[in-house]
This record gives sequence, structure tokens and C-alpha cells, in this order.
Amino acid sequence: MHEPGDPDVLQYEDAPDPEIGADDALVRVEACALNHLDLFVRAGAIPGLEMPHIPGSDMAGRIEDIGANVDELQTGDRVAVNPSLSCGDCEYCRMGEDSLCASFAIIGEHIDGGYAELVNVPARNLVRIPDDFSFEEAAAAPLTFVTAWRMLITRARLRVGEDILILGASGGVGTAALQIAKLAGARVFVTAGSDEKLQKLEELGADELINYNEVDFSKDVYKRTGKRGVDVVVENVGEATFKGSVRALRKGGRLVTCGATTGPKGEIDLRLLFWNQLELIGSTMGTRAEFDTVMDLVWQRKLTPIVHKTFPLSEAQAAQETMRDGDFFGKLVLVP
Repeated sequence: MHEPGDPDVLQYEDAPDPEIGADDALVRVEACALNHLDLFVRAGAIPGLEMPHIPGSDMAGRIEDIGANVDELQTGDRVAVNPSLSCGDCEYCRMGEDSLCASFAIIGEHIDGGYAELVNVPARNLVRIPDDFSFEEAAAAPLTFVTAWRMLITRARLRVGEDILILGASGGVGTAALQIAKLAGARVFVTAGSDEKLQKLEELGADELINYNEVDFSKDVYKRTGKRGVDVVVENVGEATFKGSVRALRKGGRLVTCGATTGPKGEIDLRLLFWNQLELIGSTMGTRAEFDTVMDLVWQRKLTPIVHKTFPLSEAQAAQETMRDGDFFGKLVLVP
């Protein structure tokens, strides 16, 4: 993209091969999964972004070349990419909270990413892919599973036997959060806009299915829990659902949010917040330790990336339009 705008600003064209530094690796991209983040970047949500810019945060491929200081990897290795970039030296990084880094950035958002044949990545951001994993599956895992893991396990402190409501559960973060919640031993409520998507969510393990086009999800949750509410709400929809998400919580409940796909201003009744002693929790990406933990569970197939459809790299515009329209379940993936 040479400028922000609608999907048609995405141009399929030649670009110079990336140059790698001594601590970097050059990765030949075999698959790059889409995220809603890609749409925000394309639309101009990152002020001052250097143009032209190559989007794409979730990548898997083979190492084409390595820098002089890299000795733990070699050319030809099959790898997936941790898209989080941190300095390693600020107060947050020294505490092990690198997703709070003072200069935190994301590949594909702040620097060139994976909508390409080649991408330059810090070698420490690479993890080997097991031989029985496809590149498409591997690319569909990092951003969404790491984000969901930090939201549920680290930030919201989800425990065995708790009730959790996942909004927009048919997307990448939603399907990841559902699987993590079941692994943690929770009862999972999900919302989706069609019975077809709800059926697929049930096959993934969802316990309570809510079609938000047919009922008020917060009232339905209240009824299904015997007027108690759920312990945790996973919120990444934003303005359209935030008020209902708060109302769906039990007294002392926790709402954790990582996004705002329908808008950044959520409505809240402050009396509910203090009277019911609720917790509103923000969460972004995850730490390197969380990345290692959740990707190990993915490699063990205890967590499964859901790939809805692959597109040729040349059809990135069509892929983003599909994501924008919401007509998918799981992840969309570009293949150069």
C-alpha cells in the first residue's frame, strides 16, 4: 500500500528484497494469515506510517538466509513468526512484560510484514514448526492464540468451573479463546450471527450458543445463568456490544478486551461498575514466555488453528474484503 484507504489501495507489485541485519533472518513466506489489525493498518489507523508499507503479522515459511550473529537457526528451517517486537531493556521488558514495552511494535503494523514472498524478522522471533504441521496452520496460530491466552489465562485469571462469554466467537481470537477456555475447564457461552457458525462453535466445544441476531445476548446470558451472570466476558467487538458485555457479568466479574472492531468508544454505566465491583481489563498480544507456552500447546495439537480459506497473495484485496464482511469462520490465509 502506498497510501491508506479502502481495500483497493492494496497493490500487487514488485518490491525490493529486504536487507537483514546481523541478528535477523530472511524468511521465505509460505503462508500469511489475516487479522482485523490488517484492516485497521490499511485504513490508516497508524499515524505517520512509512509508505509504501507491506501489511501482515502472522507468517510461516522457510529461512532463506541468516545474519552473522545467528547460530540457533539455519537456512531451510521451517519456522513460524512471533509478531511482537520489544526492546528487551526497558523496565517492562526487564520484568518479563515485553508486551508492555515502551517501544512495543508489531510486525506488519509498524514495520513491513508478511504480504510478501520475503520478510526480514529478528531471529529471536522465530520458532521451528513440527514436520507434521502445514504452513497454513502454523501461520494461523501466533497472533490470535497468544492474544487469547494472555486475555484468558494471564489477565482474566480464568479458573476451572467458571462461566465465560466469548463475543464474536467465530473469528480468529474467538475460536482460539473458545479452545483455551475449554482447556482451562470453563463452561463456555458463545455468540455468533448465524446458526451455521454456532453449530461449528458447538463442534469446537462451546456449551451455550447464542445467536445475537435473534436475542439480546446479555439478557439471554442472565436468564441462562439463573440471573447470576458470567464470571468472565471476552470482548473484542467494541461499541456495538460493550454495554451488553458489562451487563452480562456477575457481581465481581471480569471483562477483558483486546480490540474494538465496531468502534473505540464503549458505553458503560459507572454505577454497575462500582456497585457490582467489576473489573475491566485491557490486554494486548502477549509476552515471549506466553508465546512459547501457547505455541507448544498448538504443536501438541491441544489447540487447533482453524483455517477457513486460503487466497493467492495476488488476491489480498479480496481476502480483506471477506474479512471485512465477516463471511468466514476461523482464519483467512494468503499463500504467495
